[in-house]
Amino acid sequence: MRNIGKSFAGVPALSGVDFEVRPGEIHALLGANGAGKSTLMKILSGAYTNDSGDIVIDGGTAAIRTPADAKANGIHCVYQEVDTALVPQLTVTENVMLDRISAPGGKGWLRWGSLHREAESVLSQLGAHIPVRKRVSELTLAEKQLVLIARLLTEQARYVIFDEPTAPLSLDEAERLFGVMQQLKNNGIGCIFITHRLPEVFRMCDRITVMRDGRRVMTAETQHTDIEEVVREMLGRSFAEEYPKTDAVIGSTVLTVSKLSRARYVRDVSFEVRAGEIVAIVGLVGAGKTELSRLLFGADKKDSGDVRVYGRQLDLSDPASAIAGGIALVPEERRKQGILVSESVGRNLSLPILKTLTRLGFISKQRETRNAASIIERLGIKTSSPALQTMYLSGGNQQKVSIGKWLSTDVAVFVFDEPTKGVDIGAKSDIFRIIGQLAEQGKAIVYLTCEFTEAMGIADRILVMCDGRLAGSFLREEATQEQLLLYASGGGEVNG
Repeated sequence: MRNIGKSFAGVPALSGVDFEVRPGEIHALLGANGAGKSTLMKILSGAYTNDSGDIVIDGGTAAIRTPADAKANGIHCVYQEVDTALVPQLTVTENVMLDRISAPGGKGWLRWGSLHREAESVLSQLGAHIPVRKRVSELTLAEKQLVLIARLLTEQARYVIFDEPTAPLSLDEAERLFGVMQQLKNNGIGCIFITHRLPEVFRMCDRITVMRDGRRVMTAETQHTDIEEVVREMLGRSFAEEYPKTDAVIGSTVLTVSKLSRARYVRDVSFEVRAGEIVAIVGLVGAGKTELSRLLFGADKKDSGDVRVYGRQLDLSDPASAIAGGIALVPEERRKQGILVSESVGRNLSLPILKTLTRLGFISKQRETRNAASIIERLGIKTSSPALQTMYLSGGNQQKVSIGKWLSTDVAVFVFDEPTKGVDIGAKSDIFRIIGQLAEQGKAIVYLTCEFTEAMGIADRILVMCDGRLAGSFLREEATQEQLLLYASGGGEVNG
């Protein structure tokens, strides 16, 4: 890929990116969230078209405008969400041979015995012994990945893009996938490996390319670099953005989480948060942060462990139990889970306290309006009226509503899951100020984010999450972005 450029609505997503893959190599493509990795790979796989630059295969320019063009050039993808590429109602054989079976015009009668034997042969090449007459819907996620890879082999794949393939897998399943990738490499197939887990990169990959802000900033032979250099290149060298950090008085312990677990998403997580303290939990996508927030709020059922507020164990059988116990959640998906977009600003701001605004079964409009006006002024929510539907607010103001609805309650713990996602810089600053004010009031703050700079800017203490576990703990003044990314990528010692 030479000098690839791509813009969306006039905003550059890729600028002059060069990237190459050799037959029989595993080439890691790395970068922080938003670096441009996915956009570059969508261009290579035909999901997007590039605005400038060329894709060259075997010395000739390839016109890749659709996914069919990419496949015709031997370029295939293995995503985390393998179900999007498989047909669950069909058998393993039918999925492995899907292109041949569905080819236009057909080739006469299908010889199913021959097709089953061919599917078995391809799967055995991958070390997979999966019953080929079984429906794909009955397979494990790891088995589905192998079925998809087997299909690529029948379609004469030359280059395979692996996009975070190990994120949903257990350690044993990941080991099996690595064996398959090594086989593909030995067969002369070029593999592109996108992952956040740096130890996997240094174990499996021949070369590493790092992207940042839509540009390629580094390509190196794996043996000639190390994790620390890769982390520096991923992050850049400046801690550019400043965050409003107020010094709140930190009191006694409010929230105590002990050995909280749910399946493989959250594993033996224990920590404490004191009054006035902001504890950030950082991690990469898939680390388990959102799953942890949902457990704390009773949205998902825990397998084991307990959560206490001021020493009292909470039931957490549902969100109502969490709220009654003193925990509020500002979720990552605010439009789906944090606000009712079709309701007014005023109604959203009164949702948690409707009982106190109700008399004889009727909501007091006067009280609701007074409550809304107070919170709108306090948080600086930009709206023409409390009666305006929340869907018409900007993302930052919708987030302020999602936070503001809890301000009239007496909850002691605020859990924020990626609260600045999709908001502009000005609104980010306002959200940081609001969180600081809550800390000054003695609230315990849990701040979950994949933005390490945010955690270093506003937190008193930073915990690092990796693969469902807490992998490290740092005081604000001792944390560096390099350390945090190292631990979040599985490169540090796991505590506990």
